[in-house]
Amino acid sequence: MLKSLPWQRLALPFALAAITTISACTKDESKDEPASSLEASSPQSETAERTLPPPKEMPTVEPITEPKLSDAEKAEVAELAKDLHTHIAVLASDEFEGRAPATKGEELTVNYLANAFKKLGLKPGATDAEGNPSWFQSVPVVEMQIDTTPLEIKGEGFEKSLDALTDMVAFTQRQTAESKLSDSPLVFVGYGIVAPENDWNDYAGLDMKGKTAVILVNDPGYATQDKNLFNGNAMTYYGRWNYKFEEAARQGAEGAIIIHEDGAAGYPWEVVSGSWSGAQISLAAENRNADRVAVESWMTTAAAKSLFDAAGLDFTAEMEAAKQRGFQPKPLNLTASIDLKNKVRTSDSRNVVAKVEGSKYPDEAVIYTAHWDHLGVGGHGEGEDHIYNGAVDNATGTAGLLAMARQVAKLPEAPQRSMIFVAVTAEESGLLGSKYYAENPVVPLEKTVAGINFDAMGVLGPMRDVIVVGYGNSELEQLLEKAAARQGRYLAPEDHPERGYFYRSDHFSLAKKGVPMLYFDSGTDSFEHGRAWAQKKAAEYGARAYHKPADEYDPQWNLEGAALDLALGLDLGLELANSRDWPNWYQGNEFRAARDKSADARR
Repeated sequence: MLKSLPWQRLALPFALAAITTISACTKDESKDEPASSLEASSPQSETAERTLPPPKEMPTVEPITEPKLSDAEKAEVAELAKDLHTHIAVLASDEFEGRAPATKGEELTVNYLANAFKKLGLKPGATDAEGNPSWFQSVPVVEMQIDTTPLEIKGEGFEKSLDALTDMVAFTQRQTAESKLSDSPLVFVGYGIVAPENDWNDYAGLDMKGKTAVILVNDPGYATQDKNLFNGNAMTYYGRWNYKFEEAARQGAEGAIIIHEDGAAGYPWEVVSGSWSGAQISLAAENRNADRVAVESWMTTAAAKSLFDAAGLDFTAEMEAAKQRGFQPKPLNLTASIDLKNKVRTSDSRNVVAKVEGSKYPDEAVIYTAHWDHLGVGGHGEGEDHIYNGAVDNATGTAGLLAMARQVAKLPEAPQRSMIFVAVTAEESGLLGSKYYAENPVVPLEKTVAGINFDAMGVLGPMRDVIVVGYGNSELEQLLEKAAARQGRYLAPEDHPERGYFYRSDHFSLAKKGVPMLYFDSGTDSFEHGRAWAQKKAAEYGARAYHKPADEYDPQWNLEGAALDLALGLDLGLELANSRDWPNWYQGNEFRAARDKSADARR
């Protein structure tokens, strides 16, 4: 804590900031609803007054060669870095088998975390089935091993078989032994968005019953670069692939296929095929997700072009038409058939919850989150190595929870408000653990002051820049900017706001419910080596190790940069825990309405 304050699967990391700011490693919130005011049957229908700050510009800063820290602060950063090394080495070891939920790796991981929190003197933050204090919050999940046939496309004088992994991937959220499409008519629905406040409806006039939607990824703002359309270059939730599957279901579709594009998606096809090639995990649902489409799928751009050619349509021209308001969906006069056979297994995974109880306001809390899970042991490893150790993603953030907990536990006096540390499960399967926590919080969300998420922290040493993922959302950014300046650091813009990283990690589950959440990373302006060096190293990591067995612990890592970020998080958390402040989202943010709705509980 700085003395000056009292206090994916499908998400490819920032292309140039991957190893220092590997944000949002998840396959995303695979069955999440739209956010806050977007939680109705379709997204928000009224235009909110917008007083959001403008996009962050790169500031002009005085170059310095090292962070501005007192001797005491240097000692704290060194201790945080040492703890990180200790815990990452264990969590990312081969013994932990890639930390997949519902495996031996989970047993080792959650018990290690619980024992570590206990040794630090924290208290269990959850309760068991009998209501007794527990380190574990049980998260009921369903695992499905999906065996798929090829995707068969037929039309007049046309037949084409799309193979799994190379041409397409197919899966289902329906928790049943079989799910299929049988000669389902294909309809191109542009971006698959219904956004009344933007005067946009890609399903206008359609009856999608029994049909399969063919959908472009991202949103029209990105496609046109029109700053007045949606959110311009920065992706909105409408651009997220999971929203598109959800909207297709709301429209009554039987299936949905998203056309992959590297630039618009923010990751190559290999990330898609790798993320959906093994067992799929979802939260257990009473209706077995019968309200989802039968088959959710992606296809390559090349496969999509072949279908449009068969339909007598120019793919490029149709993409251009889909960018325009008033786009009319088009039947492709083709049908799709596919059969998914599912081996369904139910089990309980676990969030690990620890707390430091507040001395004056124990029923109010600041929360820290990080996901403990990774991809386990797979059959697509490199050479003889099939263990996806997940050292950066996210043994770093999980170890960070333990490192911060040590600093809080040794304070001479407990903070006035409680501090909750939650290591969540199944982030890589769709933010499942954090979603479950958001539905079943140990401290009511209206009394949760704010939260900070740590996901895939930097291992290249201290960086001058701090990147706020999804900048322009909440008042927490103002506190962060001041604290960063005291370290001799500055807030910098995201490299790729069009990729929607804010929607891809565990903070989003709580943000949707209105809790102000902050997600920040070190950038690529190395104190020691400069920006070009850090960008090169980051790009190397993205190509070599992200979601691959090569993401392994290296004792030579310089974790002082990650420790600086943890120190920022501690400062902000303790400042809020020792205050009566209730930060909020900026006016016009999509999560503001949910927070304001519970304002009476905080008076």
